[in-house]
Amino acid sequence: MSTPAPTSIRFLGAAGTVTGSRFLVEYGSHQLLLEAGLFQGPREWRRRNWDDLPLPAKELDSVVISHAHLDHCGYLPRLWRQGYRGPIYLTPDTANLASIVLRDSARIQEEDARYAKKEGYSRHDDPQPLYESRDAEGAISLFQPLSYGQWQELPGGAKVRLLPAGHILGSAIVDLDVGGVAILHSGDLGQGNHPLLVGPHIIPEVSYDAVLVESTYGARLHPEAESGLDEIIRTTIARDGTVLIPAFAVDRTEIILAEINDLMDSDQIPRVPIYVDSPMAIRALQVYRHAIDSDHQEIRPEIREHLSASDVFNPGTLETLPTPEDSKSINGAPPCIIISASGMATGGRVLHHLKRLLPDPRNAVVLTGYQAAGTRGASLRDGADSVRIHGQDIAVEAEVVQLEHFSVHADRDDVRAWLSSAAVLPKRVVLIHGEDEARDELAPVLEKEFGVKVFAPKYEETLPL
Repeated sequence: MSTPAPTSIRFLGAAGTVTGSRFLVEYGSHQLLLEAGLFQGPREWRRRNWDDLPLPAKELDSVVISHAHLDHCGYLPRLWRQGYRGPIYLTPDTANLASIVLRDSARIQEEDARYAKKEGYSRHDDPQPLYESRDAEGAISLFQPLSYGQWQELPGGAKVRLLPAGHILGSAIVDLDVGGVAILHSGDLGQGNHPLLVGPHIIPEVSYDAVLVESTYGARLHPEAESGLDEIIRTTIARDGTVLIPAFAVDRTEIILAEINDLMDSDQIPRVPIYVDSPMAIRALQVYRHAIDSDHQEIRPEIREHLSASDVFNPGTLETLPTPEDSKSINGAPPCIIISASGMATGGRVLHHLKRLLPDPRNAVVLTGYQAAGTRGASLRDGADSVRIHGQDIAVEAEVVQLEHFSVHADRDDVRAWLSSAAVLPKRVVLIHGEDEARDELAPVLEKEFGVKVFAPKYEETLPL
């Protein structure tokens, strides 16, 4: 009688990086892909997006997605292209938001490929998109939403449930029981002080063989001070400049709009036009508005009970720009605030605004999120004199400011607090979704405090359980 294959996790991304989350869980004769994210940042990382999985995609039994950010779900259309036709489990709001994200991602890649061919700045004679809109639609057709707390049976006697993570709308902690091995995946873990959402669920009273936890900010603590956005907006508008905010289309745009709304309502900043220039962000905003107006339980009680979506996001000067023509219409507009994707300036309409606004010292570019190594956002944060956009070197004369206040990732103490919620300590903690510097600093802190083994996997390393 053959011995069943041991349960293991193979780390195909987010191991030493904060992008490309993909974890292959193998148990018995079954395979589950936990997360299917895109790599972003340096070219050597992005090239991994073109690689197939180490096994035929059609051999996967199931896929589980924690939330709708591109670095967690953006590889799904590529899986469809490789032949995967099984279920994709995720929460209902993640299904709604991921549908928006994937359609927009496919559209941008198709547009970028056409633009690269037209302008001749690609290294390839006939540049191709990573995937097309039909691949995104195929992946979306596989979505099987799960409500929070609902157990779903999986092949081989395994099961999965999703618990609130407090990171973005629909985000989930993934609770897996595979072949008698218990695995908990934090996904991207919220801090508990999200202005719109309730905090992350505590660790269930289970003896976990492994708890995978993000370490994005494992080497630091978030500042407790005010964001400083008010001062930047006031000074930029006073010098007749425009404030450009590259922002993640899902959640970050909503958080920024909520803060700007509060600042205008309290007369701390002038009531200038606010433009949201990202089709994906505009559609995501509709999902958030629906969640607030429909009394969604993931929304903070004080917002559900006392405010409407229009109260939260619109001080009366908000305008959305769904079409390219709308986007072009604000070129040369009077002083204003522009919120556009992507948040790391890796693609999207924000690139066209950066080309136009960076050379003018009256303007300000406000970075509001994590900037992965090798991205334009990281170059701007680090004081680059120029950045390359669409094959051109664009001079950086505008003021560039990084604000940490808007992060919705757990920092070192948030991770410690979440792990301390466990009534039963896990056998091991696995640090994922973090660069090596952050993991190297966080690991000994956790080992000393909790007395557990801490594992920091390398790319493509396998952890037997």
